[in-house]
Amino acid sequence: MLNFYQKLSTALKQGAVVLATVTSTKGSVPREVGAKMFISADGKTFGTIGGGAGEAKVYRQALQLLQTGEKQFVEIDLSGVAQRETQGVCGGTMLVWLELWSGSESLNLVNQIIDILKSGQVGAIITPFNTDEKPYVLLEPCLIASLQTTGLIEPLLPSPTLLIIGAGHIAVSLAQIAKIAGFQVIVQDDRLDFATKERFPEALLVLAQPISSIQEILEISPNLYVALVTRGYLQDLAVLRLLSNYQLPYIGMIGSKKRVNTVYNILQKEGCSPEFLHKIYAPIGLDIGALTPEEIAVSICAELIKVRRGGTGTSLSEIM
Repeated sequence: MLNFYQKLSTALKQGAVVLATVTSTKGSVPREVGAKMFISADGKTFGTIGGGAGEAKVYRQALQLLQTGEKQFVEIDLSGVAQRETQGVCGGTMLVWLELWSGSESLNLVNQIIDILKSGQVGAIITPFNTDEKPYVLLEPCLIASLQTTGLIEPLLPSPTLLIIGAGHIAVSLAQIAKIAGFQVIVQDDRLDFATKERFPEALLVLAQPISSIQEILEISPNLYVALVTRGYLQDLAVLRLLSNYQLPYIGMIGSKKRVNTVYNILQKEGCSPEFLHKIYAPIGLDIGALTPEEIAVSICAELIKVRRGGTGTSLSEIM
């Protein structure tokens, strides 16, 4: 989300854009409510509402809206009915709201959204569907229930952060893939020649410091996922002793079953609670037959997405 609004801010400095937002869905569709893309005056786009013929229809309407400025809904029918213009076969329908964003007022709004996402605050974007009302940000979520509006209410939540412990080969690929998947990435390793910005250019922060340096990250990051891809079980032990004091959505640890069991046995003898150990995903990643560092990174990121989105990890062909 943060990356999208940063790109939108850059585009608005060049001129007007049309923001397309999925506002409702029915049946099987390629994107969720809140999915966005924008179309600039030069025809360039960023983001996606699902691709294919439906997105092409939105794109054509957006180019017209750049000239007229008239807000509008666009219905995308993906039911596969022959007479439908979009000719999609996903099986459902989507309603997409198109709105012109331009000038300093829109730019200020986008920058406000960026500030909220960076600061870790919680708020919401309110997009009224009335033609005479403009989008705005609400910083007091408790007031949302009392809103009298016909429009879309989108929570502004901090982007998830992935803290990668260990800066070896797997970490390099994992940082790249996780960034693409929407995670802010932090890397820690006490080896100065491994934990470098040159090796991790996409990382928000690279800590070439002892494991104790992650303490501050644990204190200030509200939506923190942790992947242990360390060089040995001693590093795993040091990290898990710290993590046991926090409630985190995801902790994954690389290693063979023997290595994992060794770590667990030591922690149990030290008095670590069984509940904490049961929450650790170890060995880390989904079983996709991964062998190379790049493939292992994909399997780890797939598990991160599974946990974040509430998936099952089952092949879609088995549940269709």
